[in-house]
Amino acid sequence: MIEQDDFDVGSKLHTIVRGEDEAAMVESVGLALVKLPDVLQRLCPDILVVHGDRFDALALATAAALMNIRILHLEGGEVSGTIDDSIRHAISKLAHYHACCTRSAEQHLISMCEDHSRILMAGCPSYDKLLSPRKNNHMDTIHSWLGDSVQENQYIVALQHPVTTDIQNSIKIYSLMLDALTSFNKKTLILFPNIDAGSKEMVRVMRKKGIEQHPNFRAVKHVPFDQFIQLVAHAGCMIGNSSCGVREAGAFGTPVINLGSRQTGRETETLTPITRSTMPWSCSLARDTPALRSTAMETRFLRNIKLDEPLQKSFCFPPVKGAFFQDIDHILETQSALAVDLGGTNLRIAIVCMRGKIVRKYCKPNPKTYESRIQLILSMCNDAIRDAVRLNCRILGVCPQGGVSTPRKGVILHSTKLIQEWSSVDLRTPLSNELHLPVWLDNDGNCAALAEKKFGHGQGVENFVTIITGTGIGGGIVQHHELVHGSTFCAGELGHIMVSLDGPECMCGSHGCIEAYASGMALQREAKRLHDEDLLKVEGLEVKKVEAVGAAHLISAARLGNSRAQAVLKTASTALGVGVVNMLHMVNPSLVILSGVLASYYQSPVQDIISQRALASSQGIKVVTSDLEEPALLGAASMVLDYSTRRIS
Repeated sequence: MIEQDDFDVGSKLHTIVRGEDEAAMVESVGLALVKLPDVLQRLCPDILVVHGDRFDALALATAAALMNIRILHLEGGEVSGTIDDSIRHAISKLAHYHACCTRSAEQHLISMCEDHSRILMAGCPSYDKLLSPRKNNHMDTIHSWLGDSVQENQYIVALQHPVTTDIQNSIKIYSLMLDALTSFNKKTLILFPNIDAGSKEMVRVMRKKGIEQHPNFRAVKHVPFDQFIQLVAHAGCMIGNSSCGVREAGAFGTPVINLGSRQTGRETETLTPITRSTMPWSCSLARDTPALRSTAMETRFLRNIKLDEPLQKSFCFPPVKGAFFQDIDHILETQSALAVDLGGTNLRIAIVCMRGKIVRKYCKPNPKTYESRIQLILSMCNDAIRDAVRLNCRILGVCPQGGVSTPRKGVILHSTKLIQEWSSVDLRTPLSNELHLPVWLDNDGNCAALAEKKFGHGQGVENFVTIITGTGIGGGIVQHHELVHGSTFCAGELGHIMVSLDGPECMCGSHGCIEAYASGMALQREAKRLHDEDLLKVEGLEVKKVEAVGAAHLISAARLGNSRAQAVLKTASTALGVGVVNMLHMVNPSLVILSGVLASYYQSPVQDIISQRALASSQGIKVVTSDLEEPALLGAASMVLDYSTRRIS
């Protein structure tokens, strides 16, 4: 293309090392650095113009900077994804002058300490090509590349490159894109990926799927820019991760589907779209739009550069307010959260640090009335905040849990009979007003699921279910790495899945729920019944008169051979197992995580129920017990820590 434009070519270099992996990119830069000094010494340019963010451009800028050659960098200061960001900013730091496309890019360069007097806000050079008059008939271009039967707006342009900082995921996205395009049954012009690391694997995926031979696809390695722009302008859709989809395609109003992270942060201009009725080139784009300023500005900028001014590059460092040592306490502080668990028996609060460690925990009996409960929560939180100062923990927020709640509004909708006077309770307002901290809200089951997702067995697992087996039965569902709340925030209330139409009464007021069979309260009820009927006795088990009979006695009696205790626990395990099977058939997780005091007892029986009663495709799903200390508290803390530090994953 350079030769076709009749440029006087001073030298030709071959620097690309084949391989299309990370090592080949490095070798290409190294080979260019070996060859460039001779060329630059012979040509002896006054100014070297370097464009964009490619790794080969980095080699050119590095060589020129070391050889004291002035550098003008085009399109610096922009933000996108992959390694291009780092390369682009590195070239900007080597360059002496800058011609950027947008006002934001200009501000980025200034914030990078570049001299404002050496920055030209010139606009995007490719838009000059869009504004240049063309004689070609766009239908001729469409027919030449896609066939005579293809009409405008009835085909797709696909162009996807590898993301060098996340190669495997970009290959996966590419494969899914090809599958989707194949199913669309539309004529598609697909361009091969560039030579970045990962492109070889992407081409292998393309060929494995037979794209080059598919009747609906035209696979090409290169389309001249003038023709490519016409093809994009009249396409029904563009798909992929090329910057063209963010910049040039937007000027024509062509719909674009951007895939993956390669263009994350890429700025789009406020443009007057080129309408298809005025296409190809009799458009009404506003000339004062920053991205559309003529490259004639860059030419004038070049001409005005004084070659006798000092070559030494200077930086404009902004003033820094205050001394660094004043912030040392903040640097040394441990970012932490307050997690609040409103259990049926106890009210617990914990200071939890970023790594999921419980720094300090507080526990008191849960009051029976609303007023007393709110006052105790505020009192315990204030105590924890005072202790956090001495522990050098910086509290970022609070997350209480207990009952079905609306996380966005911070309201407890309702709870079971275990927690009295706990319906339609606005928790966020009193907590935030008193503590002056942001407040998040969710139930204990959802928080346990978040804890497993961040710190436990759920790390990296796309779909899983967490079940808490404690005083009650709760749970949380994670689908596609996201917590499921449901339309009325009842998703994950696994304890209230009904497994019998005429079972025992549950604390929710219904009958036959899993919680009515398998919770700590249910087992305590049955243990007390057997004890009152003098049926809990077994050799080796002693129940003291002053000791309250509970689930632990029932489990101990069963392990010592008490048949009635064994029957109760078998019924409880079956109820929980059947509920889990129902969950497997509804949301099909790949993992079930049991947590709580009864988790270790229920794991094996529930796994057996799955192998006996689940569909064949679900029988292999594993049931594991949580390794986390206090998963509900850790999950509540993770909500605060993830949101307040913007580390959502």
